[in-house]
Amino acid sequence: EKGKGAKGKALHYKGTPFHRIISGFVVQGGDIIHGDGRGSESIYGGTFADENFKIKHSHAGVVSMANSGPDSNGSQFYITTVKASWLDGEHVVFGKVIQGMDIVYMIEGGAGTYSGKPRKKVIIADSGEIPKSKWDEET
Repeated sequence: EKGKGAKGKALHYKGTPFHRIISGFVVQGGDIIHGDGRGSESIYGGTFADENFKIKHSHAGVVSMANSGPDSNGSQFYITTVKASWLDGEHVVFGKVIQGMDIVYMIEGGAGTYSGKPRKKVIIADSGEIPKSKWDEET
């Protein structure tokens, strides 16, 4: 947790839902304000600028910032379940799933719809930072 944001909400993902799950595309969460995709707040307060677009949406398991246009990154993020090159240059990639992609596919298959409105509630049970000493571990 990074304290409380300007809107008074705790700055962490614990207990927040994946509010948009599109079958054959993406699992999206991170609305720490409303939990339904309408809210977003970064640890810097409000939103922050795009860093760069060097890393591409070249495979499933890419983790990127969800945004509403240039330089509007907040707390929302998504995980792709397919290659999604049409998102290149629009959304900043900041990570990849290195373990547990089977769980992402289970979420997509069990709760995903073509409209994106989840069939079932999917909640992030816990969250936090991985210590730098464990960054290279895959198990």
